[in-house]
Amino acid sequence: MKDVVMADELLDRTTAQTYASWFRALADPTRVQIVEYLARHARPMSVGEIVTAVGLAQSTVSQHLKILTEVRFVLVEPAGTARHYRINDACVGCFPSAADVVMGRPAPSPNGIC
Repeated sequence: MKDVVMADELLDRTTAQTYASWFRALADPTRVQIVEYLARHARPMSVGEIVTAVGLAQSTVSQHLKILTEVRFVLVEPAGTARHYRINDACVGCFPSAADVVMGRPAPSPNGIC
């Protein structure tokens, strides 16, 4: 079996807290579905469109969107009196790197976007 060399230093606390918030945000299957749906459609969508796709109450979907916007996986844009939600490709793109770091792989250079 090949030996794995681990660094002696811990991941800095701020980065660890950011990564933990991302993992918590995606710990719910509905939020994973919402992220995937927005990413696949690649356009801003109203809450009503997302509600129709997910099949849950608007208040439930709104709460999930709130959590996803807090970690910046989803961005919100005003559209008249409504709000439209779209995927934040930059932050979602950072997530696989976060998972790699947690699993002991080398950390990528921080991009400061998320």
